Amino acid sequence: MSVVGISTTTSNEMSAPAPQAGAPVYSSPIAPPVSAPADNAKAQNIQVTEKALKRIRAAMAKENVNGEQGGLRVGITGGGCSGLSYNIRFDSQPRERDRVYVYSQDGDKVQIFVDPKSFLYLSGMTLDFEETLMRQGFNFINPHSTKSCGCGSSFTA
Repeated sequence: MSVVGISTTTSNEMSAPAPQAGAPVYSSPIAPPVSAPADNAKAQNIQVTEKALKRIRAAMAKENVNGEQGGLRVGITGGGCSGLSYNIRFDSQPRERDRVYVYSQDGDKVQIFVDPKSFLYLSGMTLDFEETLMRQGFNFINPHSTKSCGCGSSFTA
């Protein structure tokens, strides 16, 4: 049996500097909602970065979703490695009890629909779009997430 040791000096020199505690790193600036439900405090809004809005708009155009009526439905479902999974899909219109967030970018309107159950887990969340060599897709930065699986598609709150 052989034992392999790693020098802490070598490991620290090779690793990237740690981000500052409590300061998430986004791919682009956060786009403030043009309108959101009036009963929400600012901290409870669903925030979306400009890069994510651009990707949502492009996907909506590709899927022929009208931004005036339809939008992106963001929610959670039970399941996954850690207990809850994120889901996103396009919807032609909001449901009766949905919270509707409206964003505007370059004159185009993007609506985000969140059902009441999902809002409990998603309030204060930031939706970002990440595009790296290893991964491309939406990234949910969720303050309610206490643990997530290795792939990041499910979480525990």
